[in-house]
Parts: sequence; structure tokens; C-alpha cells
Amino acid sequence: MKTTFTRTTVLLSTCVLLAACGGGTNSANNSQNNTTSNSATNTTATTGTSGAIPIGIAVAQSSNVALLGQEEVAGAKIAEKYFNDKGGINGTPIKLVFQDTSGDEAGAINAFQTLINKDKVVGIVGPTLSQQAFSADPIAERAKVPVIGPSNTAKGIPEIGDYVARVSAPVSVVAPNSVKAALKQNPNIKKVAVFYAQNDAFSKSETDIFQKIVKDQGLELVTVQKFQTSDTDFQSQATNAINLKPDLVIISGLAADGGNLVRQLRELGYKGLIIGGNGLNTSNIFPVCKALCDGVLIAQAYSPEHPGEINAAFRKAYNDQYKKEPPQFSAQTFAAIQVYVEALQAIDKKSKANKLQLPQLRTELNKQLLTGKYNTPLGEISFTPLGEIVQKDFYVAQIKIEKDGNKSKFAFIK
Repeated sequence: MKTTFTRTTVLLSTCVLLAACGGGTNSANNSQNNTTSNSATNTTATTGTSGAIPIGIAVAQSSNVALLGQEEVAGAKIAEKYFNDKGGINGTPIKLVFQDTSGDEAGAINAFQTLINKDKVVGIVGPTLSQQAFSADPIAERAKVPVIGPSNTAKGIPEIGDYVARVSAPVSVVAPNSVKAALKQNPNIKKVAVFYAQNDAFSKSETDIFQKIVKDQGLELVTVQKFQTSDTDFQSQATNAINLKPDLVIISGLAADGGNLVRQLRELGYKGLIIGGNGLNTSNIFPVCKALCDGVLIAQAYSPEHPGEINAAFRKAYNDQYKKEPPQFSAQTFAAIQVYVEALQAIDKKSKANKLQLPQLRTELNKQLLTGKYNTPLGEISFTPLGEIVQKDFYVAQIKIEKDGNKSKFAFIK
């Protein structure tokens, strides 16, 4: 068992905003309505009667954070079909129950409470933002309900409690790769300007990592510019930075604000390299900055080209449905559900999972998921006793967009 740490309340708000490209808000809402309407059936799944085993999905399907959360919905729905087609939990299907966390802490808290107390889920995948996790995860911890964070990369997430884990590698592990890639592309980089969303917990955590990397590399940090995730006008901050003639700009924010900042930097004449943090790690940034997104570097914890049977199946399913390559947040959500499924399968072999009383199943599930190794679309992963992901493979991608802004992709750097 891991030790529960006393948390200092950190007003952080993690990465993120994806939209299940092609799925859109309507499909996410329909999914929520369909699954929620079946919650009465789901609540019997672990009370001694037969039925599907309910797993909660608490991600942002509305607000500006939906650009991330909708991609998580897409990954979840693909996982539900994939694992049920393969027999579910040794013949018992899983049923995903969706609740919209929106983009704030209150939304995440309400979603967790509903999933735990009304929908009677065995475990939860979510929330989208790290800032939401710091508020909502303690609720699951007190109720002894397992939580797997699909996109929570800020420092301190697994330390929230014994029932909290994540499949999203911490920013301290992923972020340095993009700076190294920028220096490889331009060894003459000397001056760096940093921008971050000061009202977002993850962005604040991520910028600290980036700023340390810059200093460790012997580069000059010429300015640190702050903004809000709700901002749309960055003319002042961008102009201030450009006047200092940086060779590299690093942005920690979300897709909408980060994309607008990229666009305005380019419109004001900045021609150097740009690194985007994990919040910009979504194809939903493409419509925001269009052709001006071209060239942005982003470190990744997933590549569609990763070898392996399960990633090939996931990639094909995503391509078939959305006509594009799967993004990191969809892959991580798929992986989170896979962890639950394989842990439940292991429990079920000892004692039928859907015959166990709910509190017992939740406790056994939490113990089991921390002990396994999982061959996922992310590659092979496991967990430390604390609930931190152990992952081997990381990447850096560069956004490539044609001049008309219509065709775009993440091109992975070898």
C-alpha cells in the first residue's frame, strides 16, 4: 500500500483540452446520455446479480477543456467495444458510464460523486485536468474507489492517496525531450522566452520544469510571460517577448489559448522555434492556429507508429472512425480502461467479479491493478506501489501543416 500524503492545496490546472476529432461535443453528450440512462442496470453489476461491470469515465465534455476531454471520450468508446468484442471480463461485459466534468473543479467533484454514489462504478478514469484531480481524487480516495488519471501529469498526483494512479507520464519525464529536440534542430539557440497560463495548475507545474531545463542547458531565460487560459488577446505578452529576440519560445497552456498565442506570435513576426507543452498536444489546436501551427514541437508519450498488436488494432479503429491518427489522450484513456479490464480479469479468475460486493471489488481492483504489467498502445507499462506509471517509450512530434491549413499532422521525429 502506498502512503497517503497530506496535500497542500495547489491551485493547478493540468494540461489540456482535446476533442475527439470527428466526434465532437454532440457525440460525447449522446454517449453520456446513453450510458447514464443505463445506470440503473449498471448498479446491479456487483451486488450479486449478473450484469455489465460499470467503469466511470469522468472527463471534460463541455467548456474549453472539451478539446481534450472529447478525445478521451473517443479513446474510451473504442476501448469499450474492443474489450467487449474480446469477451469482456471472462464473459461479462464492461459498461462505461460517462459524466461530464466540464473544465473546473466543481464539475469534476460532481461527476465523481455521481459515479461513486449513484452509478456505483467499480473505478473511475479521469478527470481531464490535473487541477481537477487535486480536488476530485480525494473524494474517490475517501470512498475507496480506484482512480486512474488519463491526462494528469502535474507533480503530486499519485501522492493524493492509496486509490489514485495514472497512465499519463509526469511532465518531469516527458518535457525535457522537446527541449533536446529543439537544440538538435538549432544548436545555436541561446535566448528562450517562456509563456504559461497562471490560472492552470498543470501549466504552472509544467513551466517550472521547462524553466529548470532551460537553465540546466545553459540557455538564457530572457522573459517569463503570464496569461489566463480564458485569454484570446496575447499581443502585449507576445510583443514584449519578441522585442527581446528569443531563439526559442516555450508555451505551457491549453489548446485554445495556446493555439491563439502561437498564431499571434507568428503574426507579429516571430520566426524561431516554438515548443508547446502537453496542453497543446492535440490535433484540435490545428483549427486554432491553422498554417501558423506549422513547426511547433511537442513531446509525446504515445506514437501511433508504436509496434504491437494492440496498438495496431487501436490505431485502425481510431482511423476508421475519425479518419485521422489517434492522439495521445485517446491512447492514454484506452490504456486506462485496459488496465481496469485486465485487473478485473485477474480478479474474476479467482472469484467472479460481478458476484463480489461493491466495496470488496473496488478494494481488490485497486490492489490488483497496481501489481500488473500491461502491453498497451503506449507500450509496456506498469505502476510503482505509489501508483506512478512506469513507461519506457517517449517521443517528440513536430506539427506539419500545408500552407492552406487544410492538411495537418504530427510528424514524429526519429
